Amino acid sequence: MKPIQHTRILPDALTTAGSCFLTAALVSLLMLPSASRAFGQQEEPVLRPYDANPWYWQYKGEPILLLGGSWQENLFNQPIHLEEHLDVLVEAGGNYLRNAMISRRKGNVWPFAKTGEGTYDLDQWNDEYWDRLDRFLKMTYERDIIVQIEVWDRWDYFGDRGGQGGWAYQPYNPINNINYTAEESGLPEEITYNPGRSPTDHSFFQTVPAMRDLSIARSYQEKFVDKLLSVSLQYPHVLYCISNETSERYPWSDYWATYIHDRAAEAGRTVFVTEMRREDDPEAPTFNRIRSMPEVYNFLDISQTTAYNGQEHWDMIQLARSLIADNPRPIVQVKIYGGGGQSGMRWAGTAEEASQRLWRIAFGGSAGGRFHRPYPIASAEDRFLAYGAGLGLSALAQAQIRSIRTITDEMEFFRCEPRNDLLSNRQDGEAFCIAEPGAQYAVYFPRHGEVTLDLSGANHEFEVRWLDVSKSEWANSSVVSGGGAIDLKTPGDEAWAVLILRRD
Repeated sequence: MKPIQHTRILPDALTTAGSCFLTAALVSLLMLPSASRAFGQQEEPVLRPYDANPWYWQYKGEPILLLGGSWQENLFNQPIHLEEHLDVLVEAGGNYLRNAMISRRKGNVWPFAKTGEGTYDLDQWNDEYWDRLDRFLKMTYERDIIVQIEVWDRWDYFGDRGGQGGWAYQPYNPINNINYTAEESGLPEEITYNPGRSPTDHSFFQTVPAMRDLSIARSYQEKFVDKLLSVSLQYPHVLYCISNETSERYPWSDYWATYIHDRAAEAGRTVFVTEMRREDDPEAPTFNRIRSMPEVYNFLDISQTTAYNGQEHWDMIQLARSLIADNPRPIVQVKIYGGGGQSGMRWAGTAEEASQRLWRIAFGGSAGGRFHRPYPIASAEDRFLAYGAGLGLSALAQAQIRSIRTITDEMEFFRCEPRNDLLSNRQDGEAFCIAEPGAQYAVYFPRHGEVTLDLSGANHEFEVRWLDVSKSEWANSSVVSGGGAIDLKTPGDEAWAVLILRRD
C-alpha cells in the first residue's frame, strides 16, 4: 500500500486551551474552507461504516479490520515511550486503541488546573492534559491507528482504586474544588463502594435532566466534554464510547451520546458513538436500548463477551450479529480479557485463551478487537508484558495481530462472512471459518485439529496454504480440487490457520 500523506484537519491554534464550550467561534473555525477541503465534505478520510459491508469500518476509502493491544487504557496520559509503543503496534499490523480519559496512573495529569491551596478550579484547564491528548491523536492519525475514546470510566468515580483512582481524588468531588459545595452541586463528598452490575445511587451519574437534573455539576461535565470534542473533532480517526462497562441507568448514556452527536453536528461532523454495558450477554434486556437506537448508538461494543471461552465466545458474537442483522453496523470488542499470571484475575482467562479470542473476533464477523491492558502493571518499563487481565502489546499479542493480518491481507476479506456451517466432523471450539463460498475460505484452529470443509458447488482448483500462527509464517501449500469436501488437518499441535483460495 502506498504511504498516505497526512493533513491536519484544523489549524494548530485550536489545539491550545480555549473556551469552555464549542462556541459559535469554534464551529466557524471547524467550517473553514481549508477544513472542508481536508475532509472532502466528509467523504475522505473520515471513518465510517464500509459502504459495501456495514459490519466493518471504512477509512481513507478502504475497508479496515481493527486489531490492537496496549499496555494501558489511557495512552494519551502515558507520554513515556509512547511513540515507540505506537510504532511497535503498527509494525505488528495493529491499528486500534482504546483511550479512556482517566488520570489514575502514576505520572498522569488531570484536566483541570490547581489553585495555590492545592484544590482544583474547574473553570481553568490544565493545558498539559489537553496537549497530551492532542499529541496522542496526532501521532495515531499519522500512523492510521483508530482511537476509541472512552469519556467516562466509572471505576474512577467510586471507591479508592489505588494511586490516583477513585472519587476521593476526583476534581469533581466538592471537597477537591473551589467551584461548588456538596449542597450546591448535589454531589457527594465520599463514595466508599465500587460499581456493580446494578445501577448505583451515585449522583454524578444522575446529573442529566431526565434524572436528578443537577445543573451546576452537569455544566462542568459538559464543559469537559466540549473541551474534549474541541480537540478530538480535529481528527477523522476517532470513535466515541460513553462509559466503561456501565450498569448505570439509560438516561445518563442517552444524554451524553446525543450530546456528542449534537455538538459534532454543529461542527459539521458525523461521529460514531456507542455505550459499553457491563453485562456479557448481548441478548440481555440492558442491551435492548443500545441495539434498538442505531441513530444514537451507531456501532456496538460487546467487550464483556470476551469473558467467555471457546465456542461460547464465538456464539455470543454470532448472537450479537443476529440481533442487529436487519440494521447491521460495526461490532467491536475493545477489551479482550485474559493474560494469566495473577490469581485474582482468573476470571479473565489464560494468555492462550486471550489469543484465541482475537481470532474469533476477526473470523466471527466483528469489526475489531484489542487486547486489554496487563493490569496491575504500572511501570512503562514493563510495557511489553502480558499479565493479569490482558495481553496488552506483549510479544504474544503482537504475534496474534501479525498472523491475522498475514491471513487477511491475502484475501478479499471484507467479502466474507462467518461460515462454521461449512465445517463438519468438528468439535465445539475446534475450528472457526470465515468464507466467501466458491472463492475463498479461511479456517482457524486454536490447537491441533482435523475438520472437513465443504467445497461443493465450487468446481475449481484451490490453493491450500497453512500459516504457523506462533511464527506468523507460511508453512506449506498444496492444490486441491473443489466440487466436494476436503479434509483439513493441522501440520502441528499448536495454533494454525489455513487459507483456501480459488485458482483462476
